[in-house]
Amino acid sequence: MKNIVLIGFMGTGKSRVGHMVARKLGLKFVDTDDLIVERLQMSISDIFARLGEERFREIEKQVIAEVSAKDNQVIATGGGVPLIEENVTNLKRNGVLICLSANPEIIYRRTLRSDTRPLLRTQDKLERIKDLLESRQLYYAVADYQVDTSSRPASAVAKEIVEFYQADGKSSG
Repeated sequence: MKNIVLIGFMGTGKSRVGHMVARKLGLKFVDTDDLIVERLQMSISDIFARLGEERFREIEKQVIAEVSAKDNQVIATGGGVPLIEENVTNLKRNGVLICLSANPEIIYRRTLRSDTRPLLRTQDKLERIKDLLESRQLYYAVADYQVDTSSRPASAVAKEIVEFYQADGKSSG
């Protein structure tokens, strides 16, 4: 079966929903940020601070190439993955891209207590979220399917994704 690839901004529920979808379909769950942390033995924040965003994106690209070569997975990606065309090409080769979205205020609430989001280390987090969402809008539009998670429980989002995946006929070949 083709991979289900969850893309979208931080705080939209990719990891939480991804676990649920994988469980429902009996697929392996993979989080690319977790793989990067495991590989470098550093938090995402530390990677950004010590190595910089550019080096992080290079490592992320390697991880994406590796995981996209396998199948029967639900892959939760970091929010910046679609910014690199090579990532999208690799992920689409053997996967269905589903973008999870949420309105900026919801993302702000979901990420407020987290200090692990290097791109949100700023005075006005809500304004930063709005700016990043606007600049990434076209990159997230490459998805085969879009799901707004703003006011829905993760279980309902997971159910919708499973139904789309099964009905769309993309689960094979």
